Amino acid sequence: MGQLIKGKNKKDPALLVAVARVYFDAMQITEAQKYVEYAKKANNKFPGIYVLEGDIALTKQDAGTACQFYEQAIYFDSNCKEAYLKYAQVYKDASPEQAIDKLLQLKEMAPDYLPVYKALANIYYSRNRFSQAIEAYSSFIHTTEAKEDDMVKYAFALFLNHDFEKSLEVARMGVEKNAKNTTFYRLIMYNLTDLKKYDEGIVAADSFFNHPEKSDFTYLDYMYYGHLLSESKKYNEAIAQYQNALKLDTTKIDLWREISSSYESLNDYTGSIEAYTKYLSLQSSEKQTPDLLFQLGKLYYGEGTTKSVSSAEKITSLQKADSVFTIITQKAADSYLGYFWRARTNSALDPETTQGLAKPYYESVISLLASKNDARYNSVLVECYSYLGYYCLVNNAVAQSKEFWNKILAIDPANATAKKALEGIK
Repeated sequence: MGQLIKGKNKKDPALLVAVARVYFDAMQITEAQKYVEYAKKANNKFPGIYVLEGDIALTKQDAGTACQFYEQAIYFDSNCKEAYLKYAQVYKDASPEQAIDKLLQLKEMAPDYLPVYKALANIYYSRNRFSQAIEAYSSFIHTTEAKEDDMVKYAFALFLNHDFEKSLEVARMGVEKNAKNTTFYRLIMYNLTDLKKYDEGIVAADSFFNHPEKSDFTYLDYMYYGHLLSESKKYNEAIAQYQNALKLDTTKIDLWREISSSYESLNDYTGSIEAYTKYLSLQSSEKQTPDLLFQLGKLYYGEGTTKSVSSAEKITSLQKADSVFTIITQKAADSYLGYFWRARTNSALDPETTQGLAKPYYESVISLLASKNDARYNSVLVECYSYLGYYCLVNNAVAQSKEFWNKILAIDPANATAKKALEGIK
């Protein structure tokens, strides 16, 4: 190397920095610094000197000094692209806004310089600024600057930004470039699920889970597969996948609700109630809202009104439903729903309507809704008046029965049941 700094080469800062860089790459820092000093003597305004000094400072974990050197390089040559990129690289985690500002300066100065878009894209992606990441990735993704990892991140950014069609397109393009990368298969499955293309999604899931390359499956993988199977009415298989997801991450308690829903679709209320009870038990007390309890009550009601259980089991289930709906009336006294479902439950406990078990609850619903004069509640009021009209008829309160049937006609003049009842009373 000594031969290189003889004669006119002593005055060539670019050559001297190149020699220093060789030593730096070999981690011979002392020798590298010696040639940096030679370069400074040749021309202390040569920007490459300060880029290398910045790199040397980074080996000493002195990021602040490194960036001062990169700034110095830019000061001597505002077109020193390398210095902008290295400055941004240093600050991308500690101060991403500073890094972005520096890259935007470079982008404005050199709008056709592709590495700046790549650097911006990666910072935006790491900060969950997916719209900006997408814009940056799209500027270089179809060039040789783009590597496979860039394509993966671009597809994920599109997916996370809910542009499922475009994400699917990029993921499929990724498979064409490298069929061994399982991440692209994963994204194809995710996107097809969110696009509601369930048949294609099942095929994609099969390609993903049975890919010859080993993949570390995540709870999301199993969850999405569960959604695909559920939407394809393969409920038993869906339950198995949701359970696989929970094995990987027990904190994803919403999966218990998905399991409950799948069991319900199979008319397996025992399994559905067990899963939903687990879901409720894992909620903090403040999250156990009337809305969440309401679903449990409906499941007990469903079990109590299905034909597949014995009479004794039906009564037990309906009594449990009534207990849940009672709690809802206490927690949300201004809402008609707790009373309405207590009415339905007690009506199921009194199928001949001889005891009038549902009567007080239908009356409570009417007292809450009738004065609102809101068409949204018409069907609810019709059910209330129908029950009361029939109950009065069974108990020979004919005049009262007529009143209730006429109230229905005031809401729905074409109601066939009310008309038929009034004709029968005549």
